[in-house]
Amino acid sequence: MSLVSNVLMSPEGPSFSALVQGYWRMAEWGMSPQERLTFLKSHMDLGITTVDHAHVYGRPPCETLFGEALKIQPSIRDEIEIITKCGIVPVPPVDGRPEVSHYNSSRQHILDSVDLSLSRMGIENIDVLLIHRPDWLMDADEVVDAFDALKQSGKVAHFGVSNFTPSQLALLQSRVPDMLVTNQIEINPFNLSALEDGSLDMLQQARVRPMAWSVLGGGRLFNGTDEQTLRVRTALEQVAGEVGASSIDQVAYAWVMALPSKPVALIGSGKIERVAEAVEATKISLSHEQWYRIWVASKGHGVA
Repeated sequence: MSLVSNVLMSPEGPSFSALVQGYWRMAEWGMSPQERLTFLKSHMDLGITTVDHAHVYGRPPCETLFGEALKIQPSIRDEIEIITKCGIVPVPPVDGRPEVSHYNSSRQHILDSVDLSLSRMGIENIDVLLIHRPDWLMDADEVVDAFDALKQSGKVAHFGVSNFTPSQLALLQSRVPDMLVTNQIEINPFNLSALEDGSLDMLQQARVRPMAWSVLGGGRLFNGTDEQTLRVRTALEQVAGEVGASSIDQVAYAWVMALPSKPVALIGSGKIERVAEAVEATKISLSHEQWYRIWVASKGHGVA
């Protein structure tokens, strides 16, 4: 039975599930194609029908591993929403040449990246394509030209960005006739930059929901030993006891989802039990005092 409902990401944009399953670590999960399919179907049963990929994730590519699972039951493609990203070009040294990893948002790179993602996953279209990182050489008109070509061809339905600042997002949106459907950004109790740099204000103003990555701080929530982490962990434990949460990660998810821009949280775990725990976080409601108790723990000082 589904425990989460679909949400509209932006005006006239796509509907996502209220939580998104991230597949960036799939190459580390050690699953067979059938086990990957079983995992996909299991989180779908929990109501998580939206999945997140990127051209650059994994060795072997996670898109390829996901495609191997879809190949077993192709009809499942029509029951999910697929997000992928482009724009990061990892280049290891070749023949001693000083090549470096870099960003590329040129028209041809975007088009080539989409074709490769489609081929890897064995699908005909992508629901949402995100520009993965801001590219200092980004020509907004060239990006829009690529978006137009992809939409006209039916290869991509919607577009957005990831890790963009408000000004970078505004620049690209100024050239795009349709609304960019999201900005995928880091939001967690350790990193408050999205709350302070105007990113969430801008998205709330436009009624565009952000996607929140690294909600658990990349494992720092459980493993960190610095003073900030210890303060935050203590606050999360206190609040967990008050709201009846079974784990502090549930409170961290609830803390992010309480923001008025209504972030859609990404889950990175390949363990369905952890995914089910995250789903339960959608039932947790924090008071203003509880939310700010965690904020104060992160900042190390009270409100002014």
